[in-house]
Amino acid sequence: MMEIFYRRSKEHGLKITPQRTAIYQELLKAKDHPTADVIYKRIVKKIPNISFDTVNRTLLTFSKIGITNVVEGYGQPKRYDPDIAVHHHFRCLQCNTIIDFHSKDYDSMAVPDEIKKQFTVINKKVVLEGLCNKCRRR
Repeated sequence: MMEIFYRRSKEHGLKITPQRTAIYQELLKAKDHPTADVIYKRIVKKIPNISFDTVNRTLLTFSKIGITNVVEGYGQPKRYDPDIAVHHHFRCLQCNTIIDFHSKDYDSMAVPDEIKKQFTVINKKVVLEGLCNKCRRR
């Protein structure tokens, strides 16, 4: 994954700074689809003088150059996913946990003709919503 980071950064004229590298490495470790605030709280322990704005702008830049995906927060802050391979999400409506899953059926789902006529679809992602096992047991 670091190779993708280096290659895409160079392709987009983005300097590879220690701050950007640390933010990306922290994001790669995360399996919880963290917000910019969560990444900031984790990274400030390693780089005390980094600002929240730097972390936030860096994550947005990463999504623009295609090395991370933005998972909308549904009324909450944006969350980030370093997994750029095709996959889908399950979101718990109670605790807002987001879980990755793979489905060949969803991957190959056809885009409706009325959408194709009006828009150019770049990618497809399915988001299932419900209660995770932990919340369902409560």
